[in-house]
Order: sequence, then structure tokens, then C-alpha cells
Amino acid sequence: MTPGPGAAAGSRGGTTPAILLVIAGLACQEVGASLAVLLFPQVGPLGMVMLRLVFSALVLLLIARPRVRGHSRRDWTSVALFGLVLALMNSLFYLALERLPLGVTVTIEVLGPLVLSIVAARRASAWLWALLALAGVVALGGGGWDRLDPLGVLFALGAAGSWAFYILASARVGRAFPKLDGLALAMAVGAVISLPLGIVDAGAALFSIQIVALGAAVAVLSSTIPYAFELIALRRLPAAAFAILMSLAPATASLAGFIFLGQHMTWLELAGIALVIAASIGAVRSSARAAREAAEPIA
Repeated sequence: MTPGPGAAAGSRGGTTPAILLVIAGLACQEVGASLAVLLFPQVGPLGMVMLRLVFSALVLLLIARPRVRGHSRRDWTSVALFGLVLALMNSLFYLALERLPLGVTVTIEVLGPLVLSIVAARRASAWLWALLALAGVVALGGGGWDRLDPLGVLFALGAAGSWAFYILASARVGRAFPKLDGLALAMAVGAVISLPLGIVDAGAALFSIQIVALGAAVAVLSSTIPYAFELIALRRLPAAAFAILMSLAPATASLAGFIFLGQHMTWLELAGIALVIAASIGAVRSSARAAREAAEPIA
């Protein structure tokens, strides 16, 4: 799982179609992740990262047609760092997926933005959500962390940290570049960074038209469609409501893992996912409340 572009939310139009778009985007994202896992034996996780980033960059560059002139060296440094974060986040996520169930991987990954929300809230009550998330992570072990690959857990935690940096980098680039320009350019940087290890990992599989076409499908399902749906939804949903819907990613990932990959989970693991989702929703609401209070004028 990777996040879509951040944007300011509006309130135009009905909310129900927007909610359905967000859910559809989450579903496409996890179907794309499931397809990526099925391709691991042919191209490897880093080869899959390369295919996803390359095709995502091509699509975004064609759609955005970003202007490359009129930007400062600081702006380009921000784009380069954003691209590096994109490559690192996707690489760690897919390396974790190679060793852990999809639902577990996504649940651990959302700890990154969850911690960011708790810190941003600056409220003592926000730490209640941190404890709830911790309980969820402990439950994910299903009563014994020996069931989970330790290296896979480390990769997933690395992806979680990268996601937090992604949010910060995305906001910075979004201020310097209009529309999707910054994301398209950063995706291109990430694609270039992923090429060396991706080519080595995929090897001769890159000469297979079928494999390359499936890699393009993963890019469309995991990036293009979710980004488009999220941008439309963000025009009609408050930011907090959108973030709460995105908190459901672990649930959709677990369902996709069960349907497409036959990954069964224990009741304790499912309870852990539910606790992390609850903590994410609580942290988002707490952060939104803190932002409203900060914006209110002092009497």
C-alpha cells in the first residue's frame, strides 16, 4: 500500500459518491498489491517496485505535463528527496510483503501516519490512541511474534517511517509545484532510483511482454486509479473524514489477502487490525479537533 497525493478538502457535491470513490480506490490499491505478490516469483519485490514506479511515472507525466522551468534549486531538492522517499517506501513495503501477509504489512505500515497524527494533535488524550495502537500491534502477533518473520516486520516498520516522511515531503513539494506536477516529477526520480536494483532483481523476466504488462496493471491499480479517485473525493469530503476512510486500509488489505492470496488470519490478528484502525480513527479526530481549536480566535 502506498498513499495518494495530499490536497485540501472541499465540501462541494454529495458525500456518498465521494465515500464510494475512496473505498473503490482502497480496493484497487490492495488488488494491485495482491497482484504484485503473485508476480514476486518472476520479478522479485525490487523488480516489482521498479515496474510500478516506472509505469506510474509515465502515466503521471503524461497527465500532468509538468513545467520544469521557473523553480528554485530548493524546489528541485525537495522533489529529489520526495522521489527518494517514494523509492524507499515502496521498496520496504514490497520487501515486507514478500515475508508477511498483506493485512499485517499494511497494518504495521499505517503506524507511520498514525504516530504523525498523534504528534500533530499535541493533546494528552492522543496518547490513548498510541496505547490502543500498541495493543493492536501486540495482538497482531497472534499470541506469539515468532509466527511473523522478524525481517519482514522490520521492513514494514521501515515502510511506516517512510510513509510519515512521505506525508511531510508531499506537503512541501505540493506548496512548490501546482496540481500533480511535483508528484509526477518525484515519481520519475523514484523510478530512476529504483532501476539498478530492480533490473538486477527482475533479470530476464523484463523481456516478457506479459510480465511487463502485468507490472503496468499493478501501477494503474496501485497508483493511477487510487490517486484519481482520491483527488475527486477530496473535493467533496472534509480532510478528517477522508483520513478516517483511509484508516480502513488494513481491513481492505486483509480482505484482499484472504480472497486473492489465500492468507488466513487468526481472530487475535483480526482484533489487532481492528484496534489499529480504531486508534487511527481516534488519532485523526483528535488531530482535527486540535487544529480547529488552534484556528479559533482567542476571546
